[in-house]
Amino acid sequence: MALNGVQVHTNADTEFAEFFSTTWPSLFRTTYAVAGDVGSAEDALQSAYAKAYASWRKVRSTDAPEAYVRRMAINELLGVRRRAWWKSERSVADPPPTGAATSHESAIEDRDEMWRVVLALPLRQRAVIVLRYYEDLSEEQIAETLGCSRGTVKSQAAAALTTLRARGMELSSAPGQSGDQQ
Repeated sequence: MALNGVQVHTNADTEFAEFFSTTWPSLFRTTYAVAGDVGSAEDALQSAYAKAYASWRKVRSTDAPEAYVRRMAINELLGVRRRAWWKSERSVADPPPTGAATSHESAIEDRDEMWRVVLALPLRQRAVIVLRYYEDLSEEQIAETLGCSRGTVKSQAAAALTTLRARGMELSSAPGQSGDQQ
C-alpha cells in the first residue's frame, strides 16, 4: 500500500511474502515436472501467485494454502495448453530414443529416460503421475487438485502406467498403492 508516495507493507503483504518464499521451491518443482519446461512452469506459477495475492484473505483462510496455489498453477498449465495458440506454437514431443545409452551412470540414464517418457505423456496423465509419485498425493487429493473425479484420476493413472510399461518403464509403488484404496 502506498501512503504519500511511501510504500507501506501491511501484515497481509508480509504474510504473503513469507508464504511465497517458503512455498516457491516445492511448488516450482511440481509445476516444472508437470509442465516439462522452465518457462511454462514459471509462467503458470507466477499467474497462480498473482491470483493468490489478489485474493489472499480467501487463500490464507483455507485449510491448505499451498495446496490451493498448487491447484491454481496446475489448472493454469492445463488451461494454457488447451488454447489453440499453444497447440500451434508447440510441436509434439519426439518419442525418447530407443537405443542403449553409452554412459557409465546407468541409474542417472534410467532416471533421465523415465523423465523423457513421462514428459511425452499427455498433460493430464503427466499431472496425475507427478502428483502421485513425486508429490505423494492420494487419489482424492489429486482429484481435488485437478478438479476432476477420483475415477478420472484412476483412469488417467492407469493409461499413463500402461504407456510407461509399454516403453519398458516401471514406477515403484508409492505408499498406499499396494492394493489399498485411498
